[in-house]
Amino acid sequence: MSDPQSAGPLSTHAGSDATAADRLLRIATRESPLAMWQAEHVASLLHSAGFATKLVPMVSGGDTDMRPIESGRQVGVFTKRIQQAILDDEADIAVHSLKDLPTEVDPNLVLAAVPQREVVQDCLVSHAKWTIAALPKGAKVGTGSRRRAAQLRHHRPDLDVQPIRGNVQTRLEKLRVGEYDAIMLASAGLTRLQMDEVSRVELPLDQMLPAPGQGALAIEVHRDAEAIQRIVGTLNHVHSRATVTVERTLLASLNGGCLAPIAAYAQINDGVLLLDAVVLSTDGTQRLDESRSIAFDPSQWESCAKTLADQASESLASRGARELIHDTRM
Repeated sequence: MSDPQSAGPLSTHAGSDATAADRLLRIATRESPLAMWQAEHVASLLHSAGFATKLVPMVSGGDTDMRPIESGRQVGVFTKRIQQAILDDEADIAVHSLKDLPTEVDPNLVLAAVPQREVVQDCLVSHAKWTIAALPKGAKVGTGSRRRAAQLRHHRPDLDVQPIRGNVQTRLEKLRVGEYDAIMLASAGLTRLQMDEVSRVELPLDQMLPAPGQGALAIEVHRDAEAIQRIVGTLNHVHSRATVTVERTLLASLNGGCLAPIAAYAQINDGVLLLDAVVLSTDGTQRLDESRSIAFDPSQWESCAKTLADQASESLASRGARELIHDTRM
């Protein structure tokens, strides 16, 4: 998959297409098992297209700081170190989980591609394979996401929803030893890690709407690295790029940030671009829902995505969404 012996590194700041094709593409990634899988997946896609790669593992602040994630203090906690590797010419390509990527864009970086999206659903993991409705009264449920916690509290205010940190394996071990009765995870992560044996129930979207960008990967490169942008651009999946752009544009328009209790899911069905979104209070007692759709033109995917996101964000804002989001940060 990777070929570290083929050539020396390629600078992100210059180079022709021919040079890029002949040189090693360095892929920056976090060291967690899931992040490494994601980077290997991108490396495999590039290898299939005829390009040699080398993984450059990094340790992010989010991998070492196990305190509960708080809005403001840790926006971009899983992505900043990887992005810095591009800016410092330690790597040519950065691979992220798109839902972790802040909507505030570094002017020196460009989102060069979004490969085809995986499943977007969340799942409830427990030894008894409980659904949300079947969880015992007062059950202790672990999640590192305010979005998941708020939706869970909306459906079951009696539950004891508590923060949890660590990679997938660490969280599963905390469940195994009884620190939690159940935990919530993204289905895509378990699928990518081939953890088919994990006892879980996939949650329907009308119960648990995903985070903007959930199930998708983001590939960033330096803005001046035009040759690498063209190479990575071949991995872009237009429908996936359009739908996550709707979700992230909505998030940015509402000044939400990736830690706010905002959920959004866009999809394309029969030539129609559809969006479902929800904004909640932290305790789940206040909830604003929004559903909209427009005709989708693949040749104008960016303008279609922006139009739909703007319509939805204006509607939500008119009903107090920004104030609700602001209150979650207090």
